[in-house]
Amino acid sequence: MKKLLKGIIICVAVLMVLNMATSSYAQDMGKKLYRGVANIVTGWIELPKNVYDTWVEDNPLSGLTVGLAKGVGMTIVRTGAGVYETVTFPFPIPEGYNPVLEPEFVFNKGK
Repeated sequence: MKKLLKGIIICVAVLMVLNMATSSYAQDMGKKLYRGVANIVTGWIELPKNVYDTWVEDNPLSGLTVGLAKGVGMTIVRTGAGVYETVTFPFPIPEGYNPVLEPEFVFNKGK
């Protein structure tokens, strides 16, 4: 059981590091599959991220209320987008394998 947990932690850590790197190559089915799996695994990070961002931008009360609501919603959206992209990775939908969600990874800044 400890080996399994250790393996999961290592995989999540590797995905987190790879997500921080700026991508400079064209979209393709492999990138779409990677993006989908990464968003399934890291989708839950939207919850504390939105609480923190709202806390810092507005105030602690907003962070614990509005940020929490945004975080729950974005966790569902990001994980759902990850499932969609993982299932449909062989097909160029949307056109050119473009991301369904912006920013395409939880750690990227929005446009």
